[in-house]
Amino acid sequence: MPIEVLGLDADDTLWHNETFYQSTRQRFNELLADFVDVERLEAEIAATEHRNLGLYGYGAKGFTLSMMETAIQVSDGAISSRALSEILAIGRELMNHPVEPLPGVHEALEALSEQYRLVLITKGDLFHQESKLAASGLGSFFSGIEIVSEKKAETYTRIFSRHGAGPEHAAMAGNSVRSDVLPALEAGSYAALIPFHLVWAHEDAPLPTAHPRFAELAALAELPRWLADVSGNGAG
Repeated sequence: MPIEVLGLDADDTLWHNETFYQSTRQRFNELLADFVDVERLEAEIAATEHRNLGLYGYGAKGFTLSMMETAIQVSDGAISSRALSEILAIGRELMNHPVEPLPGVHEALEALSEQYRLVLITKGDLFHQESKLAASGLGSFFSGIEIVSEKKAETYTRIFSRHGAGPEHAAMAGNSVRSDVLPALEAGSYAALIPFHLVWAHEDAPLPTAHPRFAELAALAELPRWLADVSGNGAG
């Protein structure tokens, strides 16, 4: 079955993202060192962030609010206004970090855009994600931009039907098993995992290695050959 539309994740698929979050978490740990040990603090911020996803959504703004909430909680309200200001500052830095495309991404998108309709499908804050795409210099390769609150099977069905002939004629590629692979496969699309060396625990899930429409690729540059293969053999 021919592939017409290729959906691509943004953060840690096209450009660095989790690297900056890891650095921000480290600085947060240092600010709270007088109140709580690192292991408990990381568990607390993870729980707070997960609990707040339904309220704040994904992205740096929600993460900053979750850091502030966690700081007040673990310090029993003893955190100083100066420390809270520092948390706001590191959150602001996270919002303004440089957008650095991963090696080979520009060349891969150039090749892929000649064969497929590319659609960027990413979670997060609308303004922040749009700003990152503009700063990346990659926007011209995409015929569609979809910034969503969550990636579910119905999300991919809706997007791939809007931009093409439906999920059966589309593929999704990204670094998250939970968000980029499993729901795309459930929708009836092909899905390729392109791992990044840092993965947010929330996005982790078992690999669907036995699924006929799934592949794990080492880099974005491997997508054209894989897509050509699956289009030719009609897997799944």
